[in-house]
Amino acid sequence: MVSQLQSQTEQAQVIYPDSDGKPMANNTKQFRWIVVIQQNLDWLYANDPNVFVAGDLFWYPVEGKPKIVNAPDVMVVLGRPKGNRGSYQQWNEDNVAPQVVFEILSPGNTQEEMERKLLFYDRYGVQEYYIYNPDNNQLRGWIQDEEGLDTIASLSDWISPQLGIRFDLSGEELQIYHPDGTRFLSYTEINQQLEQERQRVQQAEEQLEQERQRAEAERQRAEAMEELLRQYRDRFGELPE
Repeated sequence: MVSQLQSQTEQAQVIYPDSDGKPMANNTKQFRWIVVIQQNLDWLYANDPNVFVAGDLFWYPVEGKPKIVNAPDVMVVLGRPKGNRGSYQQWNEDNVAPQVVFEILSPGNTQEEMERKLLFYDRYGVQEYYIYNPDNNQLRGWIQDEEGLDTIASLSDWISPQLGIRFDLSGEELQIYHPDGTRFLSYTEINQQLEQERQRVQQAEEQLEQERQRAEAERQRAEAMEELLRQYRDRFGELPE
């Protein structure tokens, strides 16, 4: 009994930190890509309450082992509810592992570090893993098969089996497209489109108001003509045909 109580106490004292004190990104380019991918995936699944998308969130796959942890730049978990989390503790999430993970390279990332991440994602059940280097527009990807994460031979116009998004490397930088064909947009681009849409709505409203005023003027003119005709009839009788 004493041994059992000690075991329960030790388990209760396990701490799973929410942060390592390091910044989310090492430079503005890396940060921009993390935000663009995370936000667009959030919008893609905005109407699905059972898809959780996160950026730079600690993922603990094994209960009781807080040293086994990684913080993907972006991760997508299909089948788990939206909501705020300090970290993704897999045993509290029906043991559902993130299916898709993105990493955005910065000059500070080492080859050894990225190899460790690949091993981690392979071991703990990631189905698709993508690494993008915005400095040289290089995208690498892996997909799960019977033997683990295997390299995707070509990512030109590759469509993610899990997400349905398409990758385009034909330009100077990566373009990602939603399943409906619309391009992933940055926060600034979305604001610009919203402003353009607001201007179009305002112009349409102004045109409608002008049409309303013209219609009102025509109505008043018709009423004035009818009044003149009435006065003429009252004075001279019916107009000759």
